[in-house]
Amino acid sequence: MSLVASNQIETNRNEVEVSVDGETFKKAIKAVYKRQVKNIRIPGFRPGKAPQSVIEKMYGKEVFYEDAIKNLYPQALQDAVDEAGLRVVPDKIDLDVTAASDDGVTFKAVVTTYPEVTIEDYKGIEIEAVSAEVTDEKIDEEIEKARQRASSLETVTDRPAQDGDITTIDFEGFVDGEAFEGGKAEGYSLTLGSGSFIPGFEDQIVGHSTDEEFTINVTFPEDYEVDELANKPAEFKINLHEIKTRILPELDDEFVKDVSEEAETVEDYRKEISETLAEDLQKARDNDIEKKLVDILIDKVDGDVPDAMYENKIDDMIREFEFRLNAQGLDLDTYVQYTGLSREKS
Repeated sequence: MSLVASNQIETNRNEVEVSVDGETFKKAIKAVYKRQVKNIRIPGFRPGKAPQSVIEKMYGKEVFYEDAIKNLYPQALQDAVDEAGLRVVPDKIDLDVTAASDDGVTFKAVVTTYPEVTIEDYKGIEIEAVSAEVTDEKIDEEIEKARQRASSLETVTDRPAQDGDITTIDFEGFVDGEAFEGGKAEGYSLTLGSGSFIPGFEDQIVGHSTDEEFTINVTFPEDYEVDELANKPAEFKINLHEIKTRILPELDDEFVKDVSEEAETVEDYRKEISETLAEDLQKARDNDIEKKLVDILIDKVDGDVPDAMYENKIDDMIREFEFRLNAQGLDLDTYVQYTGLSREKS
């Protein structure tokens, strides 16, 4: 097997002409014959026992050519593109067999190659990196997150609702006196101050008590996702069923022993968090630098990227997404059915 010629026919597309010697082609034909002979019926011979020469005489000498070429061309083409020094992008191959006989096979294949790119003015690029400094404030934030994770909920009966409380409410919304779709729920859990609802909604629940029924008035934002409601005043009827508050554990040595495998005191715990933060912040800083550098270089790159590279990347992303779905007990077809999408849009 050898390279006959390699010619660029357009940007990122090369035509490669390949020659396969007669001995290699005959071996490929022999392999096809051995695989197919058991399914060929020739009068006077038991199934699977007809000689190759007899089959070729009856059906034509080229009877095994097509399958033999299919079997040998991938390696032959790979050897040829290696010899030509081409970096080939996985893509559909346009194959044209120009000659096939006992003397061998010659074929042409059009392949997609990686683009030739140039980058100018990349020296001296300056990037402003995020800080990786570990401050007491950041340590305090991590400790607060740990306290939140270890917190418990307690029902409140002796005071009205306030910011930070978790309330259970029924609500129904009206615009111009008419109930609107999606504006009603029962037993909804809402953390006041979370910003989960439109501006003003949570603020007007603050100050009300358990089992109280009341009305609040709000205005939907101009950029609200439902066009029919955007910038419209609305009235919501509220029934406040329950108020709960989050009880945080005290920051003491006992708390530290519960949340850390190694630290036993608050001082040790702060040191442990500091070390972990230092490592995490450095990684974040490195990633930020890399991302900013890539963004800058992309603007400086000159080269035509073939469509096949985009398509391969999309296929990789779909396979990765499908793998994650499978890990959750779903498949892609079920996912697109439930979401109303299609494979093309997903």
